[in-house]
Amino acid sequence: MSPRSASVNEELRRRSRERLLQATVELIDENGYEATTLADIACRAGAARGLVSYYFPGKRQLLQSAVHRLMHMELAAALEREPVSPDGRERLARAIDAVLGLARDRPRLMRTHMAGILQSEGFIQCPEQQRLAALLRDTVERYGSADPETDYRLLRALMMGAVVAILLPGVPMPPERLRSELFQRYGLDWRLGRPPGAEPPPPGV
Repeated sequence: MSPRSASVNEELRRRSRERLLQATVELIDENGYEATTLADIACRAGAARGLVSYYFPGKRQLLQSAVHRLMHMELAAALEREPVSPDGRERLARAIDAVLGLARDRPRLMRTHMAGILQSEGFIQCPEQQRLAALLRDTVERYGSADPETDYRLLRALMMGAVVAILLPGVPMPPERLRSELFQRYGLDWRLGRPPGAEPPPPGV
């Protein structure tokens, strides 16, 4: 049997890494961060325990990469949803809806992710985060930004703040209100993207 080519080995490594990231999202969504071990993740992914440490220095970094991958996938799917629109305002609306939707639909996972970012390890510049960043930069550029890098960072900060507000224990803010505020900030019509209702919520709601 001839040895595998470098390209085949690279593809196998990519698939193994993807399985670990997917398993991480599933297990932490199901069981929480503390109850999920690296051995659990390896088992769910059908991989050897040592493979986790080969790709990731620890569970916190693995979680960030896994959530950034999920966010990138959700954002890409929203932008490519039919009818695909080249309009920058529609694309920005879809991006906001995709991120707020994750906070609404997967609160345990996103709360754990946001808490991890505030730990001493900080924000991980992993390949998954870089792909997400590139997609958001492209979105603000199509929206008409003259400085996509700066405006991407502002958009990221505003959406992170909205996600935290949705997830804040005891005093969460309604996603609809936060969506309305972000849409007003960017001059977006409420009907763009996937509006949660026919009209924005009245002030103070």
